[in-house]
Amino acid sequence: MNPLAQQLNDVIAREQPRFAEMLSKLGQAIYFPKVGILSQSAEAKQKANVYNATIGIATENGQPMHLKVIQDKLSAFAPKDIYEYAPPAGKPELRSVWREKMLKENPSLANKTFSQPVATNALTHGLSIVADLFADAGDAVVIPDKNWENYELTFGVRRGAEIVEYPLYDGDNRFNAAGLRDALLAQKDKGKAIVLLNFPNNPTGYTPGVEEGQAIIAAIKDAADAGINVVAVTDDAYFALFFEDSLQESLFGGLCGLHERVLPIKVDGATKEEYVWGFRVGFITYGGASEACLAALEQKTIGIIRATISSGPHPSQTFVLDALKSPDFESQKAEKYAIMKGRANKVKQLLDSGKYGDDWSYYPFNSGYFMCLKLTGVDADAVRLRLLDAYGVGTIALGSTDLRVAFSCIEEPLLEDLFDRIHQAVLDVKSGAAGAN
Repeated sequence: MNPLAQQLNDVIAREQPRFAEMLSKLGQAIYFPKVGILSQSAEAKQKANVYNATIGIATENGQPMHLKVIQDKLSAFAPKDIYEYAPPAGKPELRSVWREKMLKENPSLANKTFSQPVATNALTHGLSIVADLFADAGDAVVIPDKNWENYELTFGVRRGAEIVEYPLYDGDNRFNAAGLRDALLAQKDKGKAIVLLNFPNNPTGYTPGVEEGQAIIAAIKDAADAGINVVAVTDDAYFALFFEDSLQESLFGGLCGLHERVLPIKVDGATKEEYVWGFRVGFITYGGASEACLAALEQKTIGIIRATISSGPHPSQTFVLDALKSPDFESQKAEKYAIMKGRANKVKQLLDSGKYGDDWSYYPFNSGYFMCLKLTGVDADAVRLRLLDAYGVGTIALGSTDLRVAFSCIEEPLLEDLFDRIHQAVLDVKSGAAGAN
């Protein structure tokens, strides 16, 4: 093993022995080279005041070389903030500003110890880093039965982990904390579990209430008390899009410092929060450990980034940082939130109106981009295909009964027509008209 990797492992083992046990084989082996090209280039950037001949970019007239056809479109930004490589961990100022944002929006983080966020190439990349650092073949990844399908690819296919599901809702249509607890405790023999907490949930648009959130944290603590090392990941992709009485912050704060066997990891980003999906800017943040341990985990994270994408896109990071610092940022974001909340409320009003009879019910939703219908007496994929072929409507079929509808991308005045079309497709399939065509 490389001595730098061993040094990081020794720090984590000394500071937080249980966290050291959670590392995958790759997580143990990875490190960020302190004497490599990037570190030497960083040193040269500070001290080489005559010529800096270290890093592979081209310069001209004292700034990064660039094409006028590109710079003319981006003239509001200095070439140094667009064309140079961003550091593997991300622009330092962006990381600091995002940390300030986290503290502002998550009061439970006050007086908690957590790392500086490391910039990722959006949410999926952050989850992939978690998988690389902590998931080995056969490790349990605990998720609800209504989940984002990419978890299977990221943790199951790529890393060989075992996906363990529990029902998302209990008999009262609330978050099934007892099911989560049982799924975690079932990993006693393995001694380790990775749990993914995705709120607002994709695909259902559900966020637990405060009491449910406390029950989730209690379930994780029960598993830790039982001797299970828990990597607790909050997938906060749709953070802040809370439209009703639910948790208004991430569970990450409540997990920080919860137990020596609980490693909290927050994966979030500007992608959905700031409506910049194509920018691909996200973050990964660690909590619940000493500063020395957090620094070691950060170095391993940067090592993974260096070994895969080298660094994230500099222009996107610059654009996001510029927006976060703008005096108009909060008001503009509030305007978009109001639009999204209006769409969610309109969907709920339509579904509660009785207009669609008993042809479906719907899973509780109160946040995010999506909601899920539970169809009665028809196959969800048959309805999906009928909608495409006869009504020009795209939806997502999940299993035999569930149909996911993204209200986020439908203007509020058009929502009734959307659900009318969905209802007609259900009736068509029930009557056999879809098959006749």
